[in-house]
Amino acid sequence: MPDGALTVKSGDIVPVIENGGIGNVIKPLVTEIHLFDTFVAGTTYLKDVAALESLSVGDKLTLQREENKFDSNAILIFNGNKEKIGYVPEKDNQIFARLMDAGKMLTAKISKIDKKGSFTQITIGIYLVDF
Repeated sequence: MPDGALTVKSGDIVPVIENGGIGNVIKPLVTEIHLFDTFVAGTTYLKDVAALESLSVGDKLTLQREENKFDSNAILIFNGNKEKIGYVPEKDNQIFARLMDAGKMLTAKISKIDKKGSFTQITIGIYLVDF
C-alpha cells in the first residue's frame, strides 16, 4: 500500500455508523455563512395558509429552484414539513439563483414573524452552507 493511502479498519468505522452515521462526523465541518436578509414573498397566494401557522422564529427553511414562466430565477421556500410557504422575492433572487445553479447549497432561517391582520410577514436570513 502506498504511503499516505487512506485506510479504514472495520473496527474503527462501526462505532461511527452505529452512533448516527457519517453525517455526524461531517456535521462539525459544516459552516453556514450569512449572506442576506429578506422576507418570504407570495404568502398571500398560498392555497393552504396552515403551513404558515406552524412557523417559529429560528426555524430552518429549505430553498429550491423552480422553473417558472414569470421569473427565471424563482426560488421556492419550504418549511420543515416540506410545505411551500412562498418564494425568495424576485428583486433579491438573481444572485442566489446563480449560486444554486452552480451547485451551491443555500438555506434560510426565520428571524422574525409579524402578523398584520390576515397577512403574515416572515423575515428570513439566507445562508450559504459551506463544507
